[in-house]
Amino acid sequence: MKKYVCGACGYEYDPAVGDPDNGIEPGTAFEDIPEDWVCPLCGLGKDVFEEKAE
Repeated sequence: MKKYVCGACGYEYDPAVGDPDNGIEPGTAFEDIPEDWVCPLCGLGKDVFEEKAE
């Protein structure tokens, strides 16, 4: 699964880790995260995230 990076603060969403503190289980692809999820560091939405280059 692909990692995504917040364009505002640099937070990296890693699907292998998820975001358990905010209800996103490990193994959850970025595409499967609910649209109302926000970056745990800066609070911006999924629309500011970009796919991380391999």
